[in-house]
Amino acid sequence: MYMAKGLYQHVRATWNNPKATQSHQQRQDRWSSGAANQLTAESISQPASMLHAALVTKQARRHHGQNQSPPWWTSKGKVHMKRKPSKAGIAKITMAKNTQRIAEERVNRHFPNLEVLNSYWVGQDGKHKYYEIIMLDPNHPAIKSDKDLGWIAESHHRGRAYRGKTSAGKRGRGLHNKGKGAEKLRPSLKARGNIGK
Repeated sequence: MYMAKGLYQHVRATWNNPKATQSHQQRQDRWSSGAANQLTAESISQPASMLHAALVTKQARRHHGQNQSPPWWTSKGKVHMKRKPSKAGIAKITMAKNTQRIAEERVNRHFPNLEVLNSYWVGQDGKHKYYEIIMLDPNHPAIKSDKDLGWIAESHHRGRAYRGKTSAGKRGRGLHNKGKGAEKLRPSLKARGNIGK
């Protein structure tokens, strides 16, 4: 017996195989529209991935401000005088935070009146990674009265992206792990002397 595919099954198939519907150049042009103007954050009118937007927000009923953010690295200067070049951290610097969390923080700095709800990976090229960040206005009456999203208007959720309270932030702090091997992650990495990571 054959069952017809639902809408999200078609969307998932398209997202998993983008080469079938869009050329690489088209996808790259969409991601890097802000990169040409050196924009850290760019407002977009609709989600890049309808499936991910629905999963991340749990209930995609109302359109919220969404932003794409490629994280740019600041260049580190050359080390002068006698020092070991491999320890200078010029060729590669391993960040303590993941790039998705950095992108969320940068976008939140760009839109200080909004709060980050969640984010997801959109694409990457040889230089940048692109994330779509879903943001809410905690002072909007429709958000305050929403039974699913009203919690974000409470004062203790202010600045949640900076404090690692989003999904990407929790993942970077190791809080997606539990049980054996995760003993040194809670209540926080700092409380355990930073030996959990």
